[in-house]
Amino acid sequence: MLATPGALPDGPEWLYEVMWDGMRVLAEVRTDDGVAELRLTTRDGRDVTTYFPELAELVAVAPDVVLDGEIVLLERGVPSFAALTGRLQGAVPAAVAAARPVTFMVFDVLRLYGVDLAGRELVERRATLERLDLSPVPVAAVSPAYTDGPALLAATAAQGMAGVVAKRRADPYEAGVRSAGWVAVAHRRTANCVVGGWVPDRGRIGALLLGEPDGPGLRYLGRVESGLSVDAVQRAIELRLVPAVAPPFRDPLPRSAANGARWCAPVLVVEVGHQGERSDGSLQGLVLRRVRDDLPPNAVGGA
Repeated sequence: MLATPGALPDGPEWLYEVMWDGMRVLAEVRTDDGVAELRLTTRDGRDVTTYFPELAELVAVAPDVVLDGEIVLLERGVPSFAALTGRLQGAVPAAVAAARPVTFMVFDVLRLYGVDLAGRELVERRATLERLDLSPVPVAAVSPAYTDGPALLAATAAQGMAGVVAKRRADPYEAGVRSAGWVAVAHRRTANCVVGGWVPDRGRIGALLLGEPDGPGLRYLGRVESGLSVDAVQRAIELRLVPAVAPPFRDPLPRSAANGARWCAPVLVVEVGHQGERSDGSLQGLVLRRVRDDLPPNAVGGA
């Protein structure tokens, strides 16, 4: 179930949660012949269980359970996706994970002891979730729910957090659906873009050239340079770039953007922060926020 961007709804039928700036995963525990097995999957079905060995003890929560939540890595008490990027390259040794563990913020339970809970009301699912004993997993916690949305919105803004998600108490869980029953209220404008090229700078990636699918190619959205300084971000992007001979953009790019550019297949999606659109539809004030492994290119923009 996905949230719909919008203004903060108000009224007694709503609950409010922090918008966690991390990786959304489903944590599923199944037990066969007395052996419990954990599987962590992203929105696009990618198995990332070995990326987070510190969550292995989720098998002790229940022999059969599906939890929905967000994996975050905190910096000075605030989730940082840039810091989390270093944990998204592949399997991580337990010792490395223990040195700087992630936190799994759980906000829903979809199945428990073989009973499908997705059709139940949110308040019933939350009551079930809050009765679960997460103590075997020190790095897992139930994401708190609040009744005062405006106060939470103000508090998250003051702490530099991403925003708030409002959830209607009576709604069921609609898997894979962007529902009006979940409303995401972000403190900053963001956009998902497809990488169509990059500009090298002294052996590193100095800039990414971004677009969105539009007919036979990408419509150019802008060039992002800020947010590329972290080594883990550089490695994550380098691993995902697929070189191409020709530019994937629909129209010729501005000379200032394309100078020295190298092209790539339009397969990598990134999220950027921005300061609004220019008159030509491109984005201004771009800052790279994250690599979006959970989104295919055809989910970007109007595609």
